[in-house]
Parts: sequence; structure tokens; C-alpha cells
Amino acid sequence: MLIVQKFGGTSVGDLERIQNVANRVAETKKAGNDVVVVVSAMSGETNKLVEYAEHFSATPARAEMDMLLSSGERVTASLLSIALNEMGYEAVSMTGRKAGIVTDSLHTKARIEEIDPTTMNTALKNGRIVVVAGFQGVSLEGNVTTLGRGGSDLSAVAIAGAVKADLCEIYTDVSGIYTTDPRIEPKAKKLNQISYDEMLELASLGAKVLQNRSVELAKKLNVNLVTRTSFSNEEGTLITKEENIMEKPLVSGIALDKNQARISLMGVIDRPGIASDIFGKLAASDVNIDMIIQNKAHDGTTNIDFTVAKGDLYDAKSVVDDFVKSGDIKDDSYNEKICKVSIVGVGMKSHTGVAAKAFATMADNNININMISTSEIKVSMVIDEKYAELAVRSLHDAYELDK
Repeated sequence: MLIVQKFGGTSVGDLERIQNVANRVAETKKAGNDVVVVVSAMSGETNKLVEYAEHFSATPARAEMDMLLSSGERVTASLLSIALNEMGYEAVSMTGRKAGIVTDSLHTKARIEEIDPTTMNTALKNGRIVVVAGFQGVSLEGNVTTLGRGGSDLSAVAIAGAVKADLCEIYTDVSGIYTTDPRIEPKAKKLNQISYDEMLELASLGAKVLQNRSVELAKKLNVNLVTRTSFSNEEGTLITKEENIMEKPLVSGIALDKNQARISLMGVIDRPGIASDIFGKLAASDVNIDMIIQNKAHDGTTNIDFTVAKGDLYDAKSVVDDFVKSGDIKDDSYNEKICKVSIVGVGMKSHTGVAAKAFATMADNNININMISTSEIKVSMVIDEKYAELAVRSLHDAYELDK
């Protein structure tokens, strides 16, 4: 088999952990597999480099930040390669450039355009373990770029697709995907497998094990993903095509997102194009909108409620203020003390009453639902933040996810 293994910052957090990773990689190679390893920077290293840059400038050039931050992964890759060679396993470390990862030119959050796996394939053919510095690539202009948050996961999935790997293993500090956050619900159960679409929903709804960009790419490239812990030999969770899953659960998981803010626009002038104007300006300010509710008031105006990430609230307020000043909106209000709780499962496609059970569970616990959003495989509800953990535990019990 050809296996891509990715190790995150906590897995390579110090020299002892890098040695543990080397031992695990060696075991995989010894079992007769070809191996490509993708590594993150050692935990804390990226933050330290950011602090160094901010010592000199509050707004350092993005191209220089890419050059700086990409060094963290290169340090880990070379150290791991040195450790493997010392153990008698021929290994070679590669930067994103050497691995053939070509990106666009958007510094600090570049997107992968293509991967030329020639150099990696040659090394694999010669029996070497390939160790790639994740999170980085090179633009068509030849400049170093980084891929943004979750970039090492993205590197691993893209490389797995390029070299046609049989499996891509994402090693983290958790043992897999759970039915909900075990810190909130101790009865949470680890899932053996989950579909790409379910994982995409959970990732976008607040589950932090995998970034949705990497899951999207895995689905596009048909890469079988396994997420597992690097601190034990415990089996992880397989993320794969829905048709590969024999028994499709009604509900696979409960997600909680506390990074939500609600914006209410009252007395919006009722004219064609007003919603387009408002949300167009928000989009131009890079404000990502989540849920939207619009209803007509008795006086002929319109009320619009929508949610954004808390980090986008300042920019959103700036846009809304302009419409208030112009008279297009009579009044506005903001609420950061909310959260979004969601149920996700491919089984919803073929079963009725799933949403009704969620609403009944909220009612039974005297939790008022402020906003509702649904898709084919999810139901999301905005509620007051103080009820967040109660809602998660109650829904987990209602759908019997611990069984």
C-alpha cells in the first residue's frame, strides 16, 4: 500500500514526540508500505514566529510572512528525516516547492492549483520515505506561499490524490471523530466511519478535528481519510464515500458552534434590490454570512436577521451603519451571546420526524429556538449561549448516540 501520514503540531511538539513519530512511520514502512509523511511545525513554533515579526511591524508584508512561517514546517521535516535515517530507514525531506506543490499567488491563504508528484514518485520508487513540509507551496511566479489555517491537512490530502495513495491518515491529539464533543458529553461515542458530506457539515458547524477545506478536497479527489491519535495504536475514524458505508445512521453527530453573532435589521426599506445591496456590501467586506431570516413587518418595511462569525462582527457593523445613516434601515441590534447547535446525519434523507424530534427536545428543556436552518442532512438551531451544553447533551440523549 501507499500511505500518506500527516502529523500535526502536538504530534511533533518536541524532540521526543518527533522520535515517536519516526517510530510509527518506521513501523508502517517495515510492514511493507510506501510512505509519504506530511508534517506541521512543532506546537507553538508558528506563534513564536508571528511574535518575532510583530516585534518589527504591526502589519508585515504577507509575502515575507509566508517566507517566515513556512520555515517551521521545514524544521520539523528535516528533523524527522534525520531521525529516520539514523534508525536505518532511508528518508528525504522536501519543501512544498520540491514536492511539486504549485499554488495561486494569494499570500498567507493560497490555494493549491496543481501538484507535480514526479520528485516524490522517484524517491518512493527508490525505496525512500518522503517527508514533506506541510502548509506550503510555491506560486507560478516562484514565490513561497502558505495555505492558511489547516494547511498541513490540505497538503496531505492533495499529495495523497497526486500520488494516488491508498489511504491518507491524519494524526492529531484526538482518537477520531465523535458523536459530539466528549468534553461536553462524556457519553460521546467514537465513530468508526462517516461520509464526506457528514464530515463537511460537522467541520463547518464547529467540529474542529478537520478543516472543511481538506474534507472537500478529499471528496473531490476520492481520497480515503482516517483521523486518529498519534499517542496510541487505537483505531481512528474512516471518512469515505457514502456508498462505502453499509449502515447509514439517522444522526451521526451533534455539533456546537459558539463563534456566532446575530445581527437584526429592523425597518429595512422594502424596495427591490435592498437585500442584494446589503449582502453585496457585506460580501465585499469579506463578511461570511451563515443563517438568514427575512419577514415583512406590518408597516410595509422588512426585518432581516442573519448570523456571522464573531470575528466578522466589527466589519459587519461598519457596513450596516452606512445603511442606517442612509435611512435604508431604521434600526439595528447585535447579540453575541448566542450559539448554533446542529444535528447531522445522512439517514435524514430517507427518514421523517428528525427535525420534529430536535424541536421537541428543545421544548422539553425550555430552550427557545431563535433561528432554524436545514439541509438534506442537517438541522441547525440558533439558541441562547447559556443553554449550549444542555442542548448538546439533550439532543445526544434524544437520538441515542451513545448506543
